[in-house]
Amino acid sequence: MALVNIHFLNLQNNYLFADIAKKVNAFKVMHPKADVISLGIGDVTQPLCPAVIEAMHKATDEMASSATFRGYGPEQGYDFLREAIVKNDFLPRGIRLDADEIYINDGAKSDTGNFQELLHWDNFIGVTDPIYPVYIDSNVMIGRCGTYRNGKWTNVAYMPITAENGFVPEIPKNRHVDVIYLCCPNNPTGTVIGKQDLRKFVNYALKHDALILFDAAYQAYIRDPEIPHSIYEIRGARKCAVEFRSYSKTAGFTGVRCGYTIVPKDVSVATFEGERIPLSQLWNRRQCTKFNGTSYISQRAAEAIYSPEGKAQVQATIDYYMDNASRMLTTLRSLGYECYGGENAPYIWMRTPHNTPSWQFFEELLYGAHVVCTPGVGFGPSGDGYVRFTAFGSREQTEEALNRITNWTKSH
Repeated sequence: MALVNIHFLNLQNNYLFADIAKKVNAFKVMHPKADVISLGIGDVTQPLCPAVIEAMHKATDEMASSATFRGYGPEQGYDFLREAIVKNDFLPRGIRLDADEIYINDGAKSDTGNFQELLHWDNFIGVTDPIYPVYIDSNVMIGRCGTYRNGKWTNVAYMPITAENGFVPEIPKNRHVDVIYLCCPNNPTGTVIGKQDLRKFVNYALKHDALILFDAAYQAYIRDPEIPHSIYEIRGARKCAVEFRSYSKTAGFTGVRCGYTIVPKDVSVATFEGERIPLSQLWNRRQCTKFNGTSYISQRAAEAIYSPEGKAQVQATIDYYMDNASRMLTTLRSLGYECYGGENAPYIWMRTPHNTPSWQFFEELLYGAHVVCTPGVGFGPSGDGYVRFTAFGSREQTEEALNRITNWTKSH
């Protein structure tokens, strides 16, 4: 008899965005003529930049000739992209990495979910709250999180990030944490962690032999020069941190699928006997077994964003989205809403009026203004009483949505 992995049964019934889609679809069935605008799911809307398109066409043509055809590529990624990453993303910030410490993937979601496979099931994890759901769900799947009670997992240390603490997480004091998940700029709040606060986490990890899993998927949106783009800007982080990055939001690759993970050779984990095992060795073995590599065409597309033309074109798209964010902040604050984020990230984190529960406000906005947001409680218990808006919409839809929200708010 084939038996189920019972840990999968502990997952909450639906993924957050599946719940949103279900509710929106139900609304559309009831109101078939309604024009719904989504500022909820963080998918991009602007087309790939010309440099990327040109590179993809060229790579596709290569695949049409036996002389230049590519079959299976290296599981770790092609050297041309790994070297471009080191040269463009890290050396300008004074960070020295070897190309073989870079592992190309099909987007940060895969690796942030899969990396926990390398760690013993009873490692105790700490997460910021609210948080990107994949971090916790992937740990639930292996049985690491305990029991779900009153909106929290019993074997997880939650580090609240709210307006009351300036959206700066505090290191848990009541027990040792083995693995710490950090996301900066944070999804969903759109807030950032400064060098001084990030250094506290690195120092903790070094002192207590903990591992930091650092998600920097939105680093390209940072405007404040004092905010680190990489955890490796902090001294000692090479010994205790793995970093995840993505081209999905940086260059509009949500449909192309490409990103990368940095696993420094200095990072290691222990066996029960005290032997130190390099994480890069384990991750390389895992990828060679379970991953056939990112497509050649996608990697050539990613390489193109590092050309002078590609850099300028990608930056123009980022500026477009951040202009949306600025417009959203200005309008929502003018209506009296308490908003955060939107200055170093493409997300607006808004407190609901009168402590309205997140899902209730979601439905009121959907039915009243035909605008979709994301309920903050879907990202964790500290997210209740907040909603997230994305700046990834088109300019026209963003402005129309803001007009609807304005009229709806003033009609209350």
